[in-house]
Amino acid sequence: MRVQGIAALVTGGASGLGLASARRLRGQGAHVTICDLPDSRGADAAAEIGARFVAADVTSDAEMQAAVAAASEGGTLRAVVHCAGGGGRAGVVRAVERDGQPGSLAAFERVVQLNLVGSFNVLRVAAAAMARAEPIGRERGVVVLTASIAGYEGQVGQIPYASAKAGVIGMTLVAARDLASRLIRVCTVAPGIFDTPLLARLPEEVRASLGAAVPNPARLGDPDEFALLVQQIVENPYLNGETIRLDGALPMAPR
Repeated sequence: MRVQGIAALVTGGASGLGLASARRLRGQGAHVTICDLPDSRGADAAAEIGARFVAADVTSDAEMQAAVAAASEGGTLRAVVHCAGGGGRAGVVRAVERDGQPGSLAAFERVVQLNLVGSFNVLRVAAAAMARAEPIGRERGVVVLTASIAGYEGQVGQIPYASAKAGVIGMTLVAARDLASRLIRVCTVAPGIFDTPLLARLPEEVRASLGAAVPNPARLGDPDEFALLVQQIVENPYLNGETIRLDGALPMAPR
């Protein structure tokens, strides 16, 4: 599907991988709507790249319905890039050397709600809108989800995040098959360690160490490299049901 002229919605588009994706799609001629939380810098980011901003929580049915409707005002919605998400640490047991109490169920539920339930919510609402569109050739639209290499090999303390991202990976092929009759493709990108605002808070020596752990190229990923893959997924009509690791062949250490 050609990016030029299509309407696209990018969740988590106020910063990081989402903003890079929105910027690239906008640069290729898409009518882009950025979706992020009300207190994000989404409005400023949208103004910077010539996009539209709509405030929404990806776990809310009503708010995502409104976001998809807003994105559709720029034309027929053909591409959704779902980057909204977040981490959170919780073990099975809480620091055994202290009190040995069970890990926090609330913390687990919060991370899974945001990353896994939020992904399904965005997917289902976007797919319903795309299913009503006239096909372009043999396509109606494409949804790109975001997982993580933690979904394959999560680290100590990452049970909620790794579980949620593993769920997104497991969702991808099934969703692609479910939506095949509607001519809607679904793919997922599983990034490694990228140079996002979250990592910018770390000391430079820590960032350098993280980058050096990547086999090739031995550096942090550039958010535009993620965005480039998003563009390629949108443009390549035979990419479907795939989860693509984008990590420089990084093996995640247990800690």
